[in-house]
Formats: sequence, C-alpha cells, structure tokens
Amino acid sequence: MNAKYSRLLFLITILVVSCFEEPYAQQSPFQQLKQKFEKGRIFHADFQHQSVDSYTQDTVSSNGVIWVGKSRYKVHAEHQSVVVNGKTSMVYDDNRNRVIISKYDPSDDDFAPSRILNGVDSTFTVSTQEQQGNKFYIKLTSDDPFAIYKRVEIFLSKNLIPLKIRAIDPVDNIITTTFTKGTFIHPQKNMFELNYPDGAEIVDLRKQSNSE
Repeated sequence: MNAKYSRLLFLITILVVSCFEEPYAQQSPFQQLKQKFEKGRIFHADFQHQSVDSYTQDTVSSNGVIWVGKSRYKVHAEHQSVVVNGKTSMVYDDNRNRVIISKYDPSDDDFAPSRILNGVDSTFTVSTQEQQGNKFYIKLTSDDPFAIYKRVEIFLSKNLIPLKIRAIDPVDNIITTTFTKGTFIHPQKNMFELNYPDGAEIVDLRKQSNSE
C-alpha cells in the first residue's frame, strides 16, 4: 500500500478513535457517535483526499469511496482498492492488474482502527470538543516528537456525520480529507470483500509465511 493511502487510512483511524475517547462523556452527541461504531454500524462516504506540501505548496489529490467499521475498512480509490476484514488484507492495483493477499495482524498495522482502539496508540489527546454553529469540532493534539501528526481536526455535522478531517504533520504539511454523502449503514454480506477481474495476478503472501 503506498504512502498516500496509508495516510488516508490513518486519518480514518483517527476519526474512529475520536469516537471512543470519553473525556467529555456527558456530551451526548459524541456518546451517540461512539455507540454507532460499538453497535457495528459502518461509516460509508465519498471522499476527497488532499495533501499540501508546506515548502513547495505542491498539492496531491485523490478521491474515492470508503467503508469504515470498528475493526474493518475498505477504500476504493483511483487505481487501487484496499480491504481489511479483520483476518485478511487484500490490495488490488489495477495498473498492474494484481492482487496481494496477506494475513492480517492488527499489531502490525499502524493504521488499523482495532490497533488504536485497543489502546496501543496513546500519542493523541482530545484538547477541544465544541459546537460551532451547526457543526461539532474536535481537536486532537500530540506532544510526541515521533507522532505522524502533531494536530488533527475533525468536523462533524449536527447529525454526527463526519464532514472533514484536517491534519498537520511535524513539518507543517497539511492533509485534508473531506467526506460527502456520508452515512452510517448496517453491515451487509460481502461488504468487506475485494472485487477484481478474473484474469488478475494473485500474489498470496499467506502461502509464503506458512512455508517458513
């Protein structure tokens, strides 16, 4: 998986993590958002992902569709699709018409919702949660010099639908993911399966690990 989609998955992970933080548990909107993931609901949305270099101002953009659950996720973007179903990781690259399959271990995945939800990553703290007009705003910060981002801002609609995540990394690059048509849906059969052409090359790394 290339760095661009890894950053996207990390931001999605931060979104899920924020829902499980409870320093302001008395504020019912965030408690309700947390319960959506706890009850197994899936966040589904179109996304636009943009990264701006702080020095050159060069901008890299991509867009696609995401499905995010408590421990599963799928990203379908231009030229690449990624599915993690809790047991297996599958990545399809349509430029090479190739599928890479590997065993999934949350402890090896820095971007997995389950990894951070289990308390492995404690680098971020919720510094702000407030209502701004008809939106809710959450700010996460980190003093860890090795954190991938030093600040993450999350914007939710009044109905607790994620609208945008904006992150600033240690060298002030700005990474923004905007969600449209966002909704929480019930999981469906085959939702976290990867679709690819019949003639695609299959590279199954699980076989290699079993032979070692």
